[in-house]
Amino acid sequence: MGNGLSEQTSILSSLPSFQSFHIVILGLDCAGKTTVLYRLQFNEFVNTVPTKGFNTEKIKVTLGNSKTVTFHFWDVGGQEKLRPLWKSYTRCTDGIVFVVDSVDVERMEEAKTELHKITRISENQGVPVLIVANKQDLRNSLSLSEIEKLLAMGELSSSTPWHLQPTCAIIGDGLKEGLEKLHDMIIKRRKMLRQQKKKR
Repeated sequence: MGNGLSEQTSILSSLPSFQSFHIVILGLDCAGKTTVLYRLQFNEFVNTVPTKGFNTEKIKVTLGNSKTVTFHFWDVGGQEKLRPLWKSYTRCTDGIVFVVDSVDVERMEEAKTELHKITRISENQGVPVLIVANKQDLRNSLSLSEIEKLLAMGELSSSTPWHLQPTCAIIGDGLKEGLEKLHDMIIKRRKMLRQQKKKR
């Protein structure tokens, strides 16, 4: 009985009107994860406080091709004591949004360590990652090429598709474009996984 239900679910999830994606938002504390979440939810700036556990929202987003998709976001606290819990939230995720503070040069090494740690977990191999380079509106923000180098993006597994997106979460610049890239990577991965199943 369980197999029949999961087959139905996978058939429904392939229909455009039922498309829903489980996305986890990770990153160090104060990077702007919750600001990203609520900018997407309400399309306005919401003053936030550090997340002690997680926030979750289902958000319908209209992408460039006028297709509306639902993202079920899990915004997980980035304090050091909460990071061991990240892997629980990434189990069976469709995509990871990793938010970095483009101004916080001192913590970029720490962000790199956490990004590489979460993408190396076997369950996350091949899961698309959108790196949100937040706070790009600030004068002393790092350039995308500097962030790419400091995060050692080239050292991520070749099976991990990724995109680095410049954003300003407070006003929403770059967020929709980033989600479109993430959506494209997820769809590409789903097609590849379906083809691999057919070959078996």
